Amino acid sequence: MLFDGLPIGTVPYLNAVPLTNGLEEPLVRLPPAQLAVEFRAGRLAAALLSVTEALMSSDDEVLDGFAIASHGPVFSVILAHQDPLEDIREIAVDTASRTSVNLLRVLLDRWGLRPELVPLIDDVQTRKPRNLLLIGNPAIEFRRKAHPHQVLDLGAAWWSLTGLPFVFAVWVLPHGRHGESLRAALTASGRSGVRQLDRWSAESTGFDAAFRRRYLGGYIRYGLGALEKEGLDRFRNDLQVLERRPLPSIRYVGTS
Repeated sequence: MLFDGLPIGTVPYLNAVPLTNGLEEPLVRLPPAQLAVEFRAGRLAAALLSVTEALMSSDDEVLDGFAIASHGPVFSVILAHQDPLEDIREIAVDTASRTSVNLLRVLLDRWGLRPELVPLIDDVQTRKPRNLLLIGNPAIEFRRKAHPHQVLDLGAAWWSLTGLPFVFAVWVLPHGRHGESLRAALTASGRSGVRQLDRWSAESTGFDAAFRRRYLGGYIRYGLGALEKEGLDRFRNDLQVLERRPLPSIRYVGTS
């Protein structure tokens, strides 16, 4: 499905399936950081981006109504650690998602901890660092195999601190350069996908059907309503403190 000759971009993770399976190909599937590069280069009509991308740019608009979020545990964004939290000096972080890294930064700041964050470059399936941040399918695979680490679910940690949902990804559109047909297609796909979570759980590949059902229909939430926006505002405020600069407010757009 092309809009003004451009495809839509999404992430190659299980949690994105319900928001995109109603869309026609071609879809560009890339990890969040690479997807943002393609979007900023003007090669995508819209992209399901890490929410930090929307918080860092005043040139974007966010489609109202749908997101990838959690109300508590998210399962697939984790700090796996062997050192006690208060003793951690270094954390290897998966830099594929700026939002997950920034959520970890915010949580560490709230706890008064200042470990060094370094890029994760080793294959965590063969050589696991003592402390690491993992996201998406790699986090799921890590949790489902034997390991010596304790696991801290960052969605659960955020909920415990704030009592609010955490929004990980949203549909981002270039300000002033998208039409009603694009917004309508993304909205229709989201509505269809959420209604058919059992179908996507059964038909998706990767992991087992029972886990997919529990993950897509439980851990992951797809609404972007008042409570999710309140959580986003709280995250924005906390991130501003760490960045030591104001961040633009999100502009939401819907369908008429």
